[in-house]
Amino acid sequence: MSNTVSVFSGFQLNDIWFMAEAAGRTVLISAVSIVVGTVVGIVCGWGMNAGNFIVRSTLGPVLDLFRSVPLLIQLVLFYNFFPIIGWALDPFASGIFVLSLYTAALVTQVARAGIDSVGLPMRRASRSLGMSYWQDMRYVVWPIGLRAVFPAWVGVALSVMKDSALVSVLGYVELLRASQILITRTQEPFLILAVAGAFYFALSYPLSKYSQKLEERWAS
Repeated sequence: MSNTVSVFSGFQLNDIWFMAEAAGRTVLISAVSIVVGTVVGIVCGWGMNAGNFIVRSTLGPVLDLFRSVPLLIQLVLFYNFFPIIGWALDPFASGIFVLSLYTAALVTQVARAGIDSVGLPMRRASRSLGMSYWQDMRYVVWPIGLRAVFPAWVGVALSVMKDSALVSVLGYVELLRASQILITRTQEPFLILAVAGAFYFALSYPLSKYSQKLEERWAS
């Protein structure tokens, strides 16, 4: 029996498995980039908030650069720059490097806003109780501030997951690249893109719902 889907004679059932594997690569590159970028972004957000003029004037332009330049241009430039200095990176490593920096630039503003959301009276109260600066950050600022900006962080994470499709220009076979390959072979763009959209929805929806439940739990 043929494993070809009826009506759409060019699309085969094993093509769905091919797209599922590509979706797994999308999750992998997105998850690593989001985790690394979030950690770096939180550190940079704290530096922008508590650092001196030199720290802020150094970090600010760099972060603005990554937020302002289109991600596609960043990917192409970095992928072609490293071989020039003798450090060739494959598409996966290049994608993680650029996506992590891009995520960090976005999360920096989120983390900074979270710190600023904790009012001075509360921070002074914690210090008057004998807390050190780091105890104040650990037990007061971060728990309250990060909860306040958690929805914004979820938005960043979902955006990075969708933007990871741009890594396809480097040859990394993630979901969009796999879709392009199948469209070229089957000439069924509507069907392939519909399946790809369903995969993206399946990847994004659980994160969105989980964040919503967390917000409701924190609010209760």
